[in-house]
Amino acid sequence: MRATLPASVRVDPEDAAAALASFSASCNFALRREDASGLTRTSDWEAPCAAVTTWPRDQATAFFGRYFRPVRVGDGKAYATGYFEPEIRGSRTRRPGYDAPVYGVPDDLVRCWRDGTLDADRVGNPPLSRRTATGSCVPYYDRAEIERGALAGRGLEIGWAADPVELFFLQIQGSGRLRTPEGEIIRIGYAGQNGHAYTGIGGLMRARGLLGSGPGQYSGSMQGIMQYIRENPQAGAALMRENRSWVFFRVLEGDGPLGSLGVPVRGHSSVAVDPKFVPYGAPVLLETDRDVANGLWVAQDTGGAIKGANRFDTFWGAGEQARSIAGGMSARGEALILLPKAAADRLPR
Repeated sequence: MRATLPASVRVDPEDAAAALASFSASCNFALRREDASGLTRTSDWEAPCAAVTTWPRDQATAFFGRYFRPVRVGDGKAYATGYFEPEIRGSRTRRPGYDAPVYGVPDDLVRCWRDGTLDADRVGNPPLSRRTATGSCVPYYDRAEIERGALAGRGLEIGWAADPVELFFLQIQGSGRLRTPEGEIIRIGYAGQNGHAYTGIGGLMRARGLLGSGPGQYSGSMQGIMQYIRENPQAGAALMRENRSWVFFRVLEGDGPLGSLGVPVRGHSSVAVDPKFVPYGAPVLLETDRDVANGLWVAQDTGGAIKGANRFDTFWGAGEQARSIAGGMSARGEALILLPKAAADRLPR
């Protein structure tokens, strides 16, 4: 439904300028792809996308006021986490101390129904599967099977990581950097997934009473979860395997990790959303109990754990500060989606 900006909201000019650049980079996608949320049409983006090419960066706040209206999707009660571009020790080739494989997409990962067909009359997408020698399809290898060597010896390795725990969390982030002993930086990005549902191990730990502030408990941040895994290596390895999802990567060129739109995501500006509810390319205004997360973001990515109308994952870039903010980000508050005026005007008041 249509909404108005809360009186308390003041968009910082630098924040708006960064959002303007991210919005401009998203226009090619918004202008040519159908919006899965149904809130916008490609024609709705024509006016703002034409204007943004020449709009002065120092007048970014005025741009969003002129071409967009705020709407509330659902109740507008937002929950925002954070992600970042991790940098871990890695190598292009296997060498002593670098034994955790970073896999590219296997050629036997396909979408097909369990009977092996691709029947176009069936509703929905066939699940990600593994086609067998007999032509039938079965669930693809899960995390435990892959860690035990299900993909070994097939030449799928695009790199090797020194620390399997760091690689696990890099998979959750969806992209990152491998830094070799020689100082080379290899940027890798999401290329596919094995078809098994993502399970957040933080939620499992919370349900088992492992997270909290009491004796023997760990903080619910990424740092606290990693501390538990390192201090309890056998139980930690088993815990990670309860997340049966495995992410495959590809080597990236360019100056930033790519989001779901195929454009680089930017720290403090890009946000992951559920595209069934929030249009890709739409500016998102967050007003939460974490000041650092407040302001304008642009919907440029998604993720396996980002489900629902008001679920957001804010991107913080690379480096220790980004790691610290993202790892501890758990913000609740309000969210407004800025839609092109033509789209907003079709909604009920």
